[in-house]
Amino acid sequence: MSVVTLKDVAQRAGVSRSAVSRAFTNGASVSESMRRKVEKAAAELGYMPNALASSLTTGRTRLIGLVSNNFHNPIFLEVFDLFTRGLQDRGLRPLLVNLSDETDPANSLRMLRQYSVDGVIVASSTLTPEFSQAFRLAGMPVVHSFGRQSSSPQVHVVGIDNVECGRIAARELLARNHRQVAFMGGPEQATSTQDRQQGFLAELSLHPEVDVTYSYADNYSFEAGRREMLRLLQSKPAEAYFCGDDVLSIGALSAIRDAGLRVPEDVGVIGLNDMEMAGWESIALTTIRQPIAQIISSSIELIVAMLEEPDRYPEARLFPSTVVERRTLRPRSHDRVTSREPGCAD
Repeated sequence: MSVVTLKDVAQRAGVSRSAVSRAFTNGASVSESMRRKVEKAAAELGYMPNALASSLTTGRTRLIGLVSNNFHNPIFLEVFDLFTRGLQDRGLRPLLVNLSDETDPANSLRMLRQYSVDGVIVASSTLTPEFSQAFRLAGMPVVHSFGRQSSSPQVHVVGIDNVECGRIAARELLARNHRQVAFMGGPEQATSTQDRQQGFLAELSLHPEVDVTYSYADNYSFEAGRREMLRLLQSKPAEAYFCGDDVLSIGALSAIRDAGLRVPEDVGVIGLNDMEMAGWESIALTTIRQPIAQIISSSIELIVAMLEEPDRYPEARLFPSTVVERRTLRPRSHDRVTSREPGCAD
């Protein structure tokens, strides 16, 4: 079966090839009657316009570079699913760039220029603001999803306040009367690790009666979380840990249980993200929910707006995070007090 071409459609409709091209180009000058005639001929022949060929006419590829650097973390399966479907629903095509173990934007810039992408979404909570700024300096519309919060961002940033999340975790442990607590973060150089630790330690500094320690895993992965917790368990563990990510928390839970300790009776754990796996019955992780779907939807909205307005002033969009109570922390103090009727004597 031969491939139907633009020339075939033009002959069937009795119009020029340029008229067919304009009929399939958004915003092109073509009458409604001409467009209907072309579309009818195309439908009869089973013709579909070539997206790459049309980009030569419009100067737009409709390609959006989707850059990430942590494919070890299963939460990015959810992230990529939402991003790819959301972009495709807008008529855009994601071009996935795997930056595992890289922090220099040069390779990404080179690749995305080769494909003439219309915009870039950096989907990472660990890369620095300077990384996404490199794309802006290269003249590419860019949005940094899950990026570092700033009052005066140089590029569009959509995410959560990681410092506040650290404070939330600290308050949850305090509410459960823990007096020996710890932060187990991801890589020390990751911006998300730094900010979550900062908020955690700042909140606990208001409570000198609480002993606080901190340590770091090699990366945001199950194995890294398990490995670091096994190391910590060689000495006396803390009463409860804020693990700076759900996948680290799940690795830590595996190590704690393999050591014969009970969760949360012996050691408590609170994570961050609320990835799908965290809610599995066998895990039931108490965690701080990051509203991933809203962050991704807002990121796509911004990149679409920038395609029409590339000089749009950078803004930071932050979404609130909330605690999801499951079974890896003991109840808050007031939850453990048996209520009595007012006026009852002891």
